[in-house]
Amino acid sequence: MRPLDGVTVLALEHVIAAPFATRQLADLGARVIKIERTGGGDQARGYDQRARGLSSHFVWTNRGKESLTLDLKQAAAQQVMQRLVARADVLVQNLAPGAAARLGMSYEALKAQHPRLIVCDISGYGDDPDHPGPMRDKKAYDLLIQSEAGFLSVTGQPDAPAKAGASIADIAAGMYAYSSILAALIQRGRTGQGCRLDVSMLEAMVEWMSFPLYYALDGAEPPPRAGAAHATIYPYGPFVAGDGKTVMLGLQNEREWQLFCDQVLLQPDLARDARFDSNPKRVEHRAVLRALVLDVFAQLSAAQVIQRLEAAQIANARLNTMADVWQHEQLHARGRLADVASPSGPMPVFRPPALPDSFEPQLGAIPAVGEHTDALLAELGYTPDEITALHHSGAV
Repeated sequence: MRPLDGVTVLALEHVIAAPFATRQLADLGARVIKIERTGGGDQARGYDQRARGLSSHFVWTNRGKESLTLDLKQAAAQQVMQRLVARADVLVQNLAPGAAARLGMSYEALKAQHPRLIVCDISGYGDDPDHPGPMRDKKAYDLLIQSEAGFLSVTGQPDAPAKAGASIADIAAGMYAYSSILAALIQRGRTGQGCRLDVSMLEAMVEWMSFPLYYALDGAEPPPRAGAAHATIYPYGPFVAGDGKTVMLGLQNEREWQLFCDQVLLQPDLARDARFDSNPKRVEHRAVLRALVLDVFAQLSAAQVIQRLEAAQIANARLNTMADVWQHEQLHARGRLADVASPSGPMPVFRPPALPDSFEPQLGAIPAVGEHTDALLAELGYTPDEITALHHSGAV
């Protein structure tokens, strides 16, 4: 038995934040019914064709779901939604602010008839009608939220901000939606009552920015942009070895600095150099120290540098490519990869992290657009003739 077996999630979702949240609910056993636009479906399906002909974004966030196409501008499609809501435990939506309310899918419109329903609204800036804020209706994309939350101001090179290479604002919102839904299900089990969850991408991302925010509290200078290096600890970051490969390393304290000088650089006297005998001094003189480290590393391959770092118990890592990660020996040794079905055939996926050993995750197929429409309509009580009529009208 999986934790969410028997839980039905209705997902009015698109792109990343909401689909990522509901995919994780599906992994835990929930039945996730994904509502897609008639025609092309979720716009993320068209972002690229890099995953064996499918969109990389869509493959990542939509396994284990049933796809139902609806044109929610039509009354007949809205009637289908009402039947689905009556059977749902959770409704998740990340439509434009106010769109769910116009469709009659707001918590306020549904709670009287469905008091056990949990409604999770995901938006860029928050969609609480009592506290809308001046930016409630502003369009919000991942990069824009990274910028609004201050992430770009502390990320990148000193003369050029950079965004994260993954959709971290969407991921942050999706994770808070996922964990909040789990908490709401626990609460409902105690009280019998559903609730509304208002998840803002901006607020989720600001929570993740708390370290630099507190570092810059009361008008203090923020952490400087330092590329792939640590802004306030040194040596901590990338160093190129003699074979051109990059090694990441990180020192946390003076004991490790001594070991680094003794066993990695083979220059024990450097640990007592007045320019480098504390972390603030090493940060201040990082350019000089970097040159000294690179002079030593230039005589070694990356593998030899890592061998020395391991012997000295200095934290380190390789600068892996995507191809390297697919072949990562640790992930394969721990059995983290599996295959799921998809419209393009078997698709490799990573098993969810941090699951207990008492159940297997539900690694379901990646659906084609509208793949489950007819089956779901029949389950809702529509006759074959009624289903045909819905197709002819374009409602599904």
